Amino acid sequence: MSISTVLEIIGLIVMFSGMIFMFIGILGIFRFKCFYARILVVSKVDTVGAVVFLSGLAIKHGFSFFSGKLLLIVITILILSPLVGHMIARSAYVSGHKLSDPYKGEANQEGDGL
Repeated sequence: MSISTVLEIIGLIVMFSGMIFMFIGILGIFRFKCFYARILVVSKVDTVGAVVFLSGLAIKHGFSFFSGKLLLIVITILILSPLVGHMIARSAYVSGHKLSDPYKGEANQEGDGL
């Protein structure tokens, strides 16, 4: 077994774990009732799942110019994904989307929090 075969197997395992993480996160979206909790889950799952998947892809293809491009994509995702999630949640809050009670799954009447 050569080192390239081992790296390819490790890369596939890491890529598969990233896909499993994203799939479990998608199921977690349906678990939460509040919009703000859902946007939090989507932001975290998207960021971590994509970073793990792209890291596995870089390991699978070896360390080359392609891996450098993947590293730039990972850095961009790490910077922009949480920022975009925050901007979506903030725009919903500013436009008047009410916070909901996590135990009842309905909008809070006062609109001042949980």
